[in-house]
Amino acid sequence: MVGFRTGLQIGVALMAAVLAAVLLPRYLELFTLINATVFVSMGVLALSLGLIWGFGGILCFGQTAFFGLGGYTYAVASINFGDTTWAIPLALALPTAVAAALGYLMFYGRISDVYMGVITLTTTLILFKFANSTAGDQWKIGSSPLGGFNGIPGTPPLNVPFDPGTQLAPDQIFVIAVLCLGLCYAAAKLILRTRFGRVSVAIKENELRAELLGYDVRLHKMALFAVGGFMAGLGGILFANCVFVSPTMFSLSYAGQVIIWVLVGGIGTLAGPVIGCILIQTLTTYAGTLSMIDPNLLLGALFMLAVVAVPKGLLPTATNLLAKLARRGDES
Repeated sequence: MVGFRTGLQIGVALMAAVLAAVLLPRYLELFTLINATVFVSMGVLALSLGLIWGFGGILCFGQTAFFGLGGYTYAVASINFGDTTWAIPLALALPTAVAAALGYLMFYGRISDVYMGVITLTTTLILFKFANSTAGDQWKIGSSPLGGFNGIPGTPPLNVPFDPGTQLAPDQIFVIAVLCLGLCYAAAKLILRTRFGRVSVAIKENELRAELLGYDVRLHKMALFAVGGFMAGLGGILFANCVFVSPTMFSLSYAGQVIIWVLVGGIGTLAGPVIGCILIQTLTTYAGTLSMIDPNLLLGALFMLAVVAVPKGLLPTATNLLAKLARRGDES
C-alpha cells in the first residue's frame, strides 16, 4: 500500500511533469525546446542509475551501454519497419534483455563490486569501439546503415501509432519525454514500496543478512539491474528523437557524466539525480557558448565543489536544511 508521503511525492512529480508539458512548449523557442528534450532524456538515464545505485547498491559504470542500445535499436528498427510503433517495444526489450543477461553473469558469478564496475565500463567501451568501426556500406542491418562515427542521422521521429505518415512535432516529442520522465519516477517510487523494492534496499544495506533470511539476493539484484536497463533504454529512445544516434551515446564522457549527476544531485534519492543532471547540463551548455570557458573543466570544477561543499548531494542537503529551519521555527 502506498503511504501518504510516497503518494504526495508521486503526485507532485506528475503534476510538475504535466505543468512542464503544457507550459514550456508555449514559451520556449524551438531550439531551446529540443535542448530541453535532450536534458529530459538524460534525466531518465540519471534516474535509472539513481535507482539501481542509490537503492540497490549496484554501481554501474556502463549505464550508457543500455542508453545507446535503446537509441540504436530504435533507429534501426524504425528505419526498417517504416513505422516507430513496433520500434519502441523492441528498443525497450533489447537493453532490458542485455541488462538482465549481464546481471546474470555478474551476480550469479559472484562478481565483486570493483570488478562489476570494470565489467560494466568495459561493456560500454566495447560498444563504443564497435559503433565507431561500422562505417561503410557493408555495415547494415536491413536497410539501415550503422554509419560508423557519423551515426544514423536519418532516424525517423515518433509517429502516431500505426500511422507512419503522421510524425510528431518537436513540441509533441517534448511533451512525451517529460511525461515519460514523470512516469519513470512514479514507477521507481512504487517499486521501492513493494516487497521486492524493500528487499532490494535491505540487500544494499546488508547483503549477507538478507541472504541468511532466505532471500534470493542474486535474483533481486539482477531484476533491479534489468529495470535500470529498461529506463536507460527509454532515455536512449527519447534522445534519438531529438539528436541523431551516434557512438557518443556509448562514450566514456557520458558514462562519467551520469555518475557525476547522481553524486551531485544526491545518491539515495530519485529526484536528486534528475535535478543534478538538468542543472549540470544547463550550466555546461551555457558554458559552451562562452569562448573563455571549457565546459569539461567547468564540469570537473562543479563536481569537486559539490563533493567538498555538499557531500550528501544537493537534494539531501537542501532537505536537511529545510527540516532544521522548520524545527527552529517550531521552537521559537
